[in-house]
Amino acid sequence: MTHAFGFVPFFHPEYRADLARVSVTTMGPSDPSNSSSEEPAPSKRYPTGWHQGIPSNEVTDVHKPGFVSDFTKHVGVQVALIAAYSLIILLGLVGNSLVIHMIVRYRNMRTVTNFFIANLALADLMVDSLCLPFTLVYTLLDEWKFGAVLCHLVPYAQALSVHVSVLTLTVIALERHRCIVFHMGQRLSRRASFGIIAVTWAAAAVLAGPLAIFREYRHVEIPAINLRIAVCSEKWPHATNRDGVIYSLSMLLLQYVLPLGVISYAYARIWVKLKNHVSPCNRGDSIHRRRKTTKMLALVVVVFAVCWLPFHAFQLASDLDLVLKLKEYKLLYTLFHIVAMCSTFANPLLYGWMNKNYRNGFLMFFRCEHKPDTIHPEGSFRTRSQRTLTLNGQTTGHPLTAV
Repeated sequence: MTHAFGFVPFFHPEYRADLARVSVTTMGPSDPSNSSSEEPAPSKRYPTGWHQGIPSNEVTDVHKPGFVSDFTKHVGVQVALIAAYSLIILLGLVGNSLVIHMIVRYRNMRTVTNFFIANLALADLMVDSLCLPFTLVYTLLDEWKFGAVLCHLVPYAQALSVHVSVLTLTVIALERHRCIVFHMGQRLSRRASFGIIAVTWAAAAVLAGPLAIFREYRHVEIPAINLRIAVCSEKWPHATNRDGVIYSLSMLLLQYVLPLGVISYAYARIWVKLKNHVSPCNRGDSIHRRRKTTKMLALVVVVFAVCWLPFHAFQLASDLDLVLKLKEYKLLYTLFHIVAMCSTFANPLLYGWMNKNYRNGFLMFFRCEHKPDTIHPEGSFRTRSQRTLTLNGQTTGHPLTAV
C-alpha cells in the first residue's frame, strides 16, 4: 500500500480529470448524460488526493464546502505537522544511526540477534530519510514537485523499507523460537544471518515492485480554476481500481495480519517456555537474560502493531468506502500516518530503556566518553583504562545484559 509506506500523494488525477471534463460542459454534475460507461471509474484505493473523500458528483463543483474545507491548509495545523514530522525524522535518524553504530563499533555486539536489529534500524532509516520528507512536502503542497524518476523510485523505496521491517521482525521471532522452544543450542552463523537478511531484502523488493511499475507522472489541467498540477499516481492495468484494491488487501494480509499472527504465536510459545523453565543455579543468569531480551523484542513488535493499527484500520475503511466522504479525511489520514511513523524512532528508545548494553553505549556516545574496546562475555563494557584499574584492585562499571 503506497500510503502505508510513508507516501501520501493527496491529489488524485482521475478526480482532477473528471473535474476538468465536467467543468467545460454546460450540464450539471448530476446529469446522467455527463458520464460515459466507457470511462474508467476513479480509483478509491489510495488517497492520492484528499478529494478522494468526496463523491465525483461533488468534486465537479469547486464551490462546494466539501472541496475547499481542507483543515491541513490552516497555518496552525501546518506548523504542527511540520513540527511532528521533523521531530520523528530527527529522532529516527539519530536513534537508528546510534543502534547501527554500536553494533558495528563493538565486537561483542555483533551477534545474530543484533545483526537483525541493525537490519531493522536500517529499514527505519530509509523510512525517515526517503519517506517522511517527501510525505510532508506533498501533504503541504498537494502537488508532486520531485519529477518523474522520483515518482517511481520514492514509493518503491518506501514500500521496500516497510516490508523489510516486517520481515525482519518475523525473522527475529522465529529465530528466538527456534533456539528457546526447540532447545537449539547452536545459534545461526553470521554467514547464515547475512543470507537471511539478503533474502528479506529480495522478498521485500519483489513485494514492493508493483508500486514502481504501475505508476504514472503527469500534469493535469483544471480549466475551471485555471490550475495545472503535477501528479504522481498509481496506474494499474485495465485502467480500473480493481487491481489496486486486490494489491492493497493482499499487502494488508502479508504486511500486517499474517506476520503479526506468526510473531504472536512465536512469542507466546517462548514466554510459556521461559516461564515454566526450571534450570540449575549456574544457568539462572542465562535464563534471566533470555527473558529480558525476549520482553524487549516482543515489546518492539507490540509498539509496531499498535502504531500501525489505526492507520491500517482507516485504510481498510477507505477501501470499503466507509470514510471517503468525511471532510476531515485528509487530516485524519495524516494524523494516523504520523502515529504509524512513530514506530521508526520507538525501537532505539526501547533498546535504551530495556537493555544496559545499548543504554550505556548511548550515554557514552552523548557524553563523548572513552569508547570501550569490546563487551566482555559477562556483558560489561571495559575500556583499556578500566582494565588497568581492575588489575590494580579497583572495579568500575556494572554487569550488563547481553542481547
